[in-house]
Amino acid sequence: MGMEGLLQNSTNFILIGLITHPAFPGLLFAIVFSIFVVAITANVVMILLIHVDSRLHTPMYFLLSQLSIMDTIYICITVPKMLQDLLSKDKTISFLGCALQIFLYLTLIGGEFFLLGLMAYDRYVAVCNPLRYPLLMNRRVCFFVVLGSWVGGSLDGFMLTPVTMSFPFCSSREINHFFCEIPAVLKLSCIDTSLYETLMYACCVLMLLLPLSVISVSYTRILLTVHRMNSAEGRRKAFATCSSHVMVVSIFYGAAFYTNVLPHSYHTPEKDKVVSAFYTILTPMLNPLIYSLRNKEVAAALRKVLGRCGSSQSIRVGTVMRKD
Repeated sequence: MGMEGLLQNSTNFILIGLITHPAFPGLLFAIVFSIFVVAITANVVMILLIHVDSRLHTPMYFLLSQLSIMDTIYICITVPKMLQDLLSKDKTISFLGCALQIFLYLTLIGGEFFLLGLMAYDRYVAVCNPLRYPLLMNRRVCFFVVLGSWVGGSLDGFMLTPVTMSFPFCSSREINHFFCEIPAVLKLSCIDTSLYETLMYACCVLMLLLPLSVISVSYTRILLTVHRMNSAEGRRKAFATCSSHVMVVSIFYGAAFYTNVLPHSYHTPEKDKVVSAFYTILTPMLNPLIYSLRNKEVAAALRKVLGRCGSSQSIRVGTVMRKD
């Protein structure tokens, strides 16, 4: 196909949206915009808390800050364009814009797959090998863990994006989705894409199984270690330190399992859009909320920062009143 195919395809697409003809687009806009604001705020606050509070300068929270960075970028890939389309009659997206959405989406979702797997390994080392934890999860290891997650995710983007966008799109240019997700884009192709879809399916399953294997082995070892603990306090602490991660993994991998593992017979455009909305819009909001609400250290850091802000404001008000 090559350059000739890319030139042939270099025209705009039309995004149908999450709901084809919403009865109340203003209400839908308000809901999605509210979720977007909460997600951005929660993730940015999480990143800042981990940066400013010395008690959170540990490998676990460093990895959590990277998850928040990924979630912040992730939700910004799709939602701003979705919000624009809800207010505008022009729902077009350029060929290059569509390709960029696909690449960033694949990179971020692949990166989160790997990062969540490596976060499970971090919890395994913390619970099962606490004395060796500073050595096994030192700053250099953490750096390579994060770098590996980004590189692993980007490989998926670099492999699948050029192939997807090189197919000739000679039928309708209307993508039945709210962003350029590969299965929805491939439905516009006027040639058979079944072989490519099968290879893509195998690639996605492999990308799911690798981190899922790490998660399964890590938590199996954690459960065995916790079962052998004599201290009830030790068990409670071990469960507390892992529960937030387990919830995030369950939410993220549950949606990913539907999208990438279930056969096509289980899929419909409406179901696909709902599941995509769940892990592209709701998941980036839920992740920081789960970690902040269920984690005492994060909650304590937040109270500390809010307390400082309150004290600074009181001092400032008092100084102004004395001057008056």
